[in-house]
Amino acid sequence: MAELVGVVLAFLAYLAALTLFVVFVAPIVAAAQALHLVALLLLGHARLLDAVLRRHEPEFQTRPLPRPDDEPQPAHRSYWFGPAQRDLLLIGTHGHRRVRRTAATAFRTVTDRIEQSSADLRPVTVPFGLALYAGLAVGLGLAAGLLGVLMVLHWLVILLLQGGVRLAAVLLAGVDLVLLRIRNLHEGVLCPHCFDRVRRPVHECSDEDCRRRHTELRPGRYGLLHRRCACGRRLPTTLLGGRYRLPGYCTHATCGRQLSTETGRLAEFALPLIGGRAAGKTQLMAAILTLLQRPDPDGRAHGRLADRETEERYQLLREVLEISGHPRATPPELRRGYSVLLDRGRPPRLLHLFDTAGERFVRREETDALRYARAARTFLFVLDPLAVPDFWNQLGPAQADRLDRTLASDMRPGDVFAAAVNAIGAMGVPLKRCRLAVAISKADLLEQALDGPAGLPRQDDSDAARRWLTEHLGLGGLLENMSLEFREVRFFFTASVLSDPQEDGAEPELHESVAPLLRWCLAGSRRPRVRPRPRGAVPAQRTAPARARVLR
Repeated sequence: MAELVGVVLAFLAYLAALTLFVVFVAPIVAAAQALHLVALLLLGHARLLDAVLRRHEPEFQTRPLPRPDDEPQPAHRSYWFGPAQRDLLLIGTHGHRRVRRTAATAFRTVTDRIEQSSADLRPVTVPFGLALYAGLAVGLGLAAGLLGVLMVLHWLVILLLQGGVRLAAVLLAGVDLVLLRIRNLHEGVLCPHCFDRVRRPVHECSDEDCRRRHTELRPGRYGLLHRRCACGRRLPTTLLGGRYRLPGYCTHATCGRQLSTETGRLAEFALPLIGGRAAGKTQLMAAILTLLQRPDPDGRAHGRLADRETEERYQLLREVLEISGHPRATPPELRRGYSVLLDRGRPPRLLHLFDTAGERFVRREETDALRYARAARTFLFVLDPLAVPDFWNQLGPAQADRLDRTLASDMRPGDVFAAAVNAIGAMGVPLKRCRLAVAISKADLLEQALDGPAGLPRQDDSDAARRWLTEHLGLGGLLENMSLEFREVRFFFTASVLSDPQEDGAEPELHESVAPLLRWCLAGSRRPRVRPRPRGAVPAQRTAPARARVLR
């Protein structure tokens, strides 16, 4: 009986102690365990963020980082255009695994402690373990809620930043396009090799050991103000950032050569020289290039050669001027244009001079190569008076003996002009809004045959030159056609020769007739808009009332 009473009293005491434990101690134990688990899971999430976002530890890279070699562009993609979503998925995947693993370890630890306790301590370890279980369950629910909120906030931050970055990319691209439009570069830049417009040049990495080429160097998925090349070099993506400083290349499959050094920064325009074979185009080109580099009395030149290839080819033309020789006829194959940076005026401009063989204007199947005419607002027609039969008919025997007939062009000016206008007009160039400078070449030979300068009008007297062409050469029909085709036509007598220096050591002076011609050609309005024509299309023959006239 005494033993039974003792057992009952012991049981009642255990119940009382258990009640006190459940009421006072178990909540504290459960709360501590819950806080411990929450802290453990949050600390693990912070470490996961650091490992994925900052250190990029291989342990957590179950999804590979995008490699530049696998990208359409040889560059690292901007973080907010792909890698950010990838990191969010990595954090969500590894975070879920970490929570499950940590919670399972915590529950297993409590279970092992209960099972490893002796039978005498089970009345104590079991309630304590149940309190720990309760704390783990509460902590797991609380941690899951907090981590879920953090993931949602992370996703919202990425979404907002991605939207902001994409909007910034659109705005930067718009500003870049506005600047290109202001400089008349929105339709592309002019390739001096294939003579066609390049909408978006290919830019080359400035690292000499890399030389990777980027086809879409603009604000976007690979960077806003800069993009990081696969080699690690940062490349500017905007005009203001200095994109034009990178080497640019033509995008046409048949060309692919490097553009002028200043291409992509300045407004560009072309000055095509049109004329028959041996009409004097090449020598006039040499005189224009020389005059552009001659300093004024204040010591400043109007321009400078824009690239090394132009400098090398100019040296050959310079030799022609210095020996006062007559260069060979321009070869029929396409030759690279001469690029000149006109940085004397404001704003600076990039001028491309093109000298094309005269027979290309006559052969219809070859006129499609004259695409540079679309970038021109002023055309320079070189008229060789020695190619007109009436010129020789009016000369006396003594005057004719002073001239070498082999220096005359074998292509009549009227034929060359008609073919050139047909080809250029078929390309969509609005000739009615363009200007035409007519350079009456070989004025030095004319003065020699006509007994000195008195036999010719002044070089800058356009009306007198027009009357001379009409009355002495019978080219009235040709001049009328010029006026019908172009908005404005001016006539200049020119001689592309150097005079003997007056002082020892002084540079020889160019003939005074070149300067008025060049000033008028450079004082043009903005480039007219051109109706696009598919590349490779055969130009159609134009028909106009002026074509019915007989050109002499």
